Amino acid sequence: MNMPNEDTANTLMQRIAVLEQISESPDFLCRRFATAEHRRANDQVAEWMKAAGLTVQEDQIGNIIGRFEGIENDAPAIMMGSHLDTVVKAGKYDGMLGVLCALAAVEHFAKRGERLPFALEVVGFADEEGVRYHSTYLGSKAITGKLDVAELDRIDGEGISMRNALIQFGKDPEQLHTAKRQASDLRGFIEVHIEQGPVLERENLPVGVVTSIAGATRLAVQLHGEAGHAGTVPMHLRRDTLCAAAESICAIERICKADPELVGTVGRIDADPGASNVIPGHTTFTVDVRSPSDEKRLRAIDEIKHHILNAAASRGVEAQIEQPHAEPSIDCDADISRIMAEAVGNHCTSVQWIPSGAGHDTAAMLEMTPSGMLFVRCKGGISHHPDESIEAEDGAIAIKVLIETLQKLAQQ
Repeated sequence: MNMPNEDTANTLMQRIAVLEQISESPDFLCRRFATAEHRRANDQVAEWMKAAGLTVQEDQIGNIIGRFEGIENDAPAIMMGSHLDTVVKAGKYDGMLGVLCALAAVEHFAKRGERLPFALEVVGFADEEGVRYHSTYLGSKAITGKLDVAELDRIDGEGISMRNALIQFGKDPEQLHTAKRQASDLRGFIEVHIEQGPVLERENLPVGVVTSIAGATRLAVQLHGEAGHAGTVPMHLRRDTLCAAAESICAIERICKADPELVGTVGRIDADPGASNVIPGHTTFTVDVRSPSDEKRLRAIDEIKHHILNAAASRGVEAQIEQPHAEPSIDCDADISRIMAEAVGNHCTSVQWIPSGAGHDTAAMLEMTPSGMLFVRCKGGISHHPDESIEAEDGAIAIKVLIETLQKLAQQ
């Protein structure tokens, strides 16, 4: 059986390098949803898809989808892929690796004119990270029909609504519902992704099979107090929002440290007016809490909200807490995972099963269709950082596992 070789691995890495250059900043990788750079990335991936013989369409949320028909036209599809958006100061493999491994796997069948009992689709999801509008899985939720149209009213940091951003991107928000797929359209979904953790490297294994995806909740907190002169307002008369935020952040760390199944992060904080000699009258910060246990996560969120409100009240500060994102923990499909594990066993000394602490589009797709996920070893477990790195050989093994998984699914 002909399988991907060194040329396939080189093509994979070259394509990733091309997408790395499509960035909003010349100094680091940043590609947010519905930006000009998102448009360039979609167009580039579409070009590669068409060259491979796939038919290409872009839906009304901005997902780019390439399709390779099965033995019969219009057969249900196995969809594969990941996201094309990035965080700020991102690494070049998060998301992109999954899109391009999926494309390489379909190219394997297309080059040989080999049709399967199902169609193959490659998707580059429009938004998974949620950087621009603080609401993740926009692309996959649109496909599953779980995207709330109220999301269109969200405003980004420049005051642009999601609705207007989509219009600028060439989409019609009133037709957003057309991105929804029927469950009968799909036979399953598979995502390849860098591990974003150290387990595979520690075990000296190139790939591993994901068992589950942790639940996650995000909060957006606004604190309103009163700005004042740093030298003339007595300490006991201050309504300092930054102090209220600091106390809250320490409470978040304390709550999440108390249970090994909890992680909590305050990834962004902004104090206004932001001058060294002015008391901050307005402070905003984000909260991200994750756990494989939904019960523990929800209990922690309630406790965190309580601490924020108390810290604000004790300083005469008003607090507003929004919850732009909440997803339950979810298990990957047992059958797809088992078949994938058999393929992994052909290329690894052992099969490593790994729960994911990070959120992925697979979590959204699992609500609609059987879905599985393959992790690829990354250097030092580093992710969401420019030092993110994988070996080309590991990428090639991921492509081989994808191909063999599809072949085994076809035999069922």
